[in-house]
Amino acid sequence: MLQVALAQIRMHARRFVAVGLAVVLGVAFLSATLMVNATTNASLRESIGASYARADLVVTGLDGTPVPADAVAPLAGLDGVEAAYGQERTYAQLATGAQTSLAALTTTAPAALENSTVSSGSSPQAPEEVLVDEVSAERLGITPGDTVALDGVPDAQGSPAAGPLRVTGLHAPSPDPSLSGVVQVLASPEVVRGSNGGTASVRNVQLALLPGADEQAVTAAALSVLDEAAAAATADEGPAGSDPGTFTVRTALEQTTADVAQLSSGGDILTGILLAFAAVAVIVAALVISNTFSVLVAQRTRELALLRCIGAERRQVRTSVLVEAAVVGLVASVLGVLLAVGVMAALVGLAGRTSFGSFAVLAVPPSAVVIGIGVGVLMTVLAALVPARAATRVAPLAALRPAEPPAAGSRSGRTRLALGLVALLLGGALLAFGAVTVALVPALVGGALSFLGVILLAPFFVPASVAAIGRLARPLGVPGSLASVNAVRNPARTTASSAALMVGVTLVTMMMVGAQTARTSFDRELEANYAVDLQVTGPGSATATPAEAGRITVDARTLLAVDGVLDAVEVTPVMLTSAEDGELLVYSADPADVAGVLRAEGLELMDGEVLAPQSWEQDEVTLDGGNGPATLPVTSTDAAFFLPLITTATAEQLGGTPPDALATLLGPSLDPASAPPEALRDGTLAEYIGATFWLRLVDGLDGTAAADLQAEIVTATGVSEYNVSGAVIERLAYNQIIDVMLLIVTALLAVAVLIALIGVANTLSLSVLERRRENSLLRALGLTRGQLRGMLAVEAVLIAGVAALLGSGLGILYGWLGTQSALGGITAVAPAVPIGQIGAVLAVAVAAGLLASVLPARRAARLSPVAGLAAD
Repeated sequence: MLQVALAQIRMHARRFVAVGLAVVLGVAFLSATLMVNATTNASLRESIGASYARADLVVTGLDGTPVPADAVAPLAGLDGVEAAYGQERTYAQLATGAQTSLAALTTTAPAALENSTVSSGSSPQAPEEVLVDEVSAERLGITPGDTVALDGVPDAQGSPAAGPLRVTGLHAPSPDPSLSGVVQVLASPEVVRGSNGGTASVRNVQLALLPGADEQAVTAAALSVLDEAAAAATADEGPAGSDPGTFTVRTALEQTTADVAQLSSGGDILTGILLAFAAVAVIVAALVISNTFSVLVAQRTRELALLRCIGAERRQVRTSVLVEAAVVGLVASVLGVLLAVGVMAALVGLAGRTSFGSFAVLAVPPSAVVIGIGVGVLMTVLAALVPARAATRVAPLAALRPAEPPAAGSRSGRTRLALGLVALLLGGALLAFGAVTVALVPALVGGALSFLGVILLAPFFVPASVAAIGRLARPLGVPGSLASVNAVRNPARTTASSAALMVGVTLVTMMMVGAQTARTSFDRELEANYAVDLQVTGPGSATATPAEAGRITVDARTLLAVDGVLDAVEVTPVMLTSAEDGELLVYSADPADVAGVLRAEGLELMDGEVLAPQSWEQDEVTLDGGNGPATLPVTSTDAAFFLPLITTATAEQLGGTPPDALATLLGPSLDPASAPPEALRDGTLAEYIGATFWLRLVDGLDGTAAADLQAEIVTATGVSEYNVSGAVIERLAYNQIIDVMLLIVTALLAVAVLIALIGVANTLSLSVLERRRENSLLRALGLTRGQLRGMLAVEAVLIAGVAALLGSGLGILYGWLGTQSALGGITAVAPAVPIGQIGAVLAVAVAAGLLASVLPARRAARLSPVAGLAAD
């Protein structure tokens, strides 16, 4: 029977193309998923390992404990040690003219342990000289010989900014992922420690050993030195010191492995998520494979019956079908693994062209190959079990009759109906329970179980649905009438093809509805928590650095000049609440001006009261004004992010800010000589703690417009983007996250949809082969080639369209209940259906159905009636 199986594959190779494609895509998805984690770890190992490229041993503290700075010199003096490098790193704002950027300052290393390469200029020779990475230097316009400053870092004389620092050269950027996106500066210990508040914080100590040195002896001696240093630090600093035994000495390779394990702790989570999508693709592929083999077996009933008549046993016939499946699965699985390797290699190559992914390295673990091929073969064989059993279930002579599809009255139909109803009802109850109680795990289990019930019950409602929708095709004439009948002539085949596509469409629609529901729910929550569109704050003289004070301009004129800003109102800090009420800052504004920017309906600022955020639950509050304490009633808003506000007239009546309020507010940073009491009246307090403006924007801003508007405000005023906040920015952040997740998930699920569409094309192809004589008879009776192609096109549209409609309906329900179970505890969830996106899914499904019919219809139309009517 092995020879029979191989002969079948050779003679009817085209019939196995769809099976092969389904297996190739499913295995490629699975293998690529397994390669992602290995590639990530290999890339991290390549990048992090470069930091220890010239070290033999690396000393680190457990749980991030710094190594005592006093231990570096004794470690360098150990027998067998050539050099020791205590790496210190801190972060600061690097100022280049009017521009600042976040910089990572790292101490330079001795020549024996220096990993950086000077690409232009020369190495630093003096404490005030630094190296800058060449990528950042090109972006910032820095060349050797330029000077830079560290914004806000005191220099040796205590001046507000360190500098100037002279850039003596440029170096190749480090591939360390923790340094990605920042300016990489190599500086002297004096500069790094000055940026770190004058303290030395040693991240690790790298040791270069002399040739022939005993590594174990050096390790033991180093641990002894570290224990002594830790004990001395504990005695000097008390609890702030390090305990002996909290340090470790590893080889460079061991330290790299430890760092990778720490950084890639989320890699398994990513792999798990991708494996879930791969499982969906494998399940859909199994449905396509099972359907294909069912049709192949049905087409070969005469041949199988003849084999039985000449002595073949049931076991041999079943083995023949399974061997065919195993061979096809093995070949397709190998191709799937090769496809995964090719895709991952292309992605790594693209990443290598970027600065962030320049260290990316492709890794193909044996597990990705073995598991991919194993799952592919096993999936194919298991999917062929039912068709193989069906091939041996009837007697040789009775096998000439076509098998009836499962019906509710048959034993198999009753079993399927009972299991489907149990799964549907139990899963639906769990899903409803998860949605009501806001419990995600029961909802996930219930959703999966109920959807399994839908798939089991599909034979009892999918053919009827196709037949009902098929009536709409009858006005198309003979092709439409024939297509509506042919689409349900084999209900089992139609059900299998529709179910495979329904799985993919359901999941895609579920994610779209979930994303739209989450977006709408968050928008509603943001509108309730934020009373204004945007809030812009600028630093005051007490908090601004000299560089900031010179370049930041936050005023109404500047803000109103930004396109998209309709109104800008300054809310002025005027006084504090009493000590009993928490000494909270209260602002003032003109009621008419505030009314123009408030979004909340029914919210009005009135004289003699405090308009407060939602968190203020008290009915009244005492304010410390210049004329003495005054108690005012409190009106709480529904907004969680709202500045306590009184009218300008009320602030004047209370006497403005008392002379001692600024000292209470700013603490030791206040210089009393620079703030005379008369300067602390009314609105002048804003000069010390910063101006705050509320903005009203034009309606209907989309994500791109909101991001552009925020960037324009930052450019116009000079403030950081973190000083521009509000409902519009929060909505932008949430929507960006939702959109990226939706894009990724939809792209991953597209693989399952593609496999399902291959199944539709395969169903039509096998149907053409099965109905060869029937189609030829229709041609002989006058059906044109165009009408024959139209008949098959309508048939494909019916199968794909009905699957898409059913999947969309299920996806809407699952998307709403799933979002309720996930977000119901955070915000009120109301279903929101993206009609346009779901319409696009339906259109794509119909178009794909038409495309799937092209090759089968072409093959059917090319066959002449005479050849088709000839005896097989």
